[in-house]
Amino acid sequence: MRIRVVTLNVWNTQGDARRISLINQELRALQPDIISLQEVVQSENIRMLDEILEGLDIGSIHQVDLQRFLPPFADQYGGTAIASKWPMRPLEALDLRLAEAPDVPWATLAAVVDVPNEGEMLFIAATTAWRPSAEAARERQVQAIVDLDLRHRRALPTIIAGDFNADPDSSSMRFLTGRQSLGGRSVLYHDAWDIAGEGVGFTWTSDNPNAKAGIDQIIRQPEYHRRFDYVLVGSWDGHPKAHALVHSAQVAFDKLRDGIWLSDHFGVAAEIDVGL
Repeated sequence: MRIRVVTLNVWNTQGDARRISLINQELRALQPDIISLQEVVQSENIRMLDEILEGLDIGSIHQVDLQRFLPPFADQYGGTAIASKWPMRPLEALDLRLAEAPDVPWATLAAVVDVPNEGEMLFIAATTAWRPSAEAARERQVQAIVDLDLRHRRALPTIIAGDFNADPDSSSMRFLTGRQSLGGRSVLYHDAWDIAGEGVGFTWTSDNPNAKAGIDQIIRQPEYHRRFDYVLVGSWDGHPKAHALVHSAQVAFDKLRDGIWLSDHFGVAAEIDVGL
């Protein structure tokens, strides 16, 4: 069965307040089956997830639904959410804060999705440490994400989608895509963009005015273009009786809508044929 997966870092409540309704319009156009969202503020006073998905007839879970407490900074920078047009069951919200990366309020969220006529599939909405210098923390975090997969893996290939704050040549992403080991272990997830994307696929770039302010503050270089957002699919090694064939991958949320940039990140939309 062909499914469409979309991931987007929605940039919490910063920027033009009209962005959220425009993200909703873009999702209506993309018609995803499963969505990974990062930096979604969901509190008593701010219900970003509800606004983003309004009228889409799609179910959702947010990390606050599973966590017993609100991590520091979550009220300002939000958390992770999964939305699915099919029934799903939340499994775990993985707290990825570390001593060297304490300011990471975004959990990595795991849910089982019932794919029609195919069965259960594990879907993980992921994010990692945001600081450019925090690659050592990201190395530990991606290994924890792999362990999360191992705890809940189903026969259908796992799909992991989100903002990893790391480009494809980083050690964390090289580990996930089978190009290097970490801690004496190795794994393989296929990067949908590597398989079916066209062009460079940058998702956090100074070409986006919303991103440029953060780039000017954090990177402090005039030009900065990176691919930080991914859709990853489990490989034969972990799912020998199933397949997840990447049909297409494209950058999404990368165009002006009504003169407004939708986020500080661009997103990724991938079509994947999954089955046993």
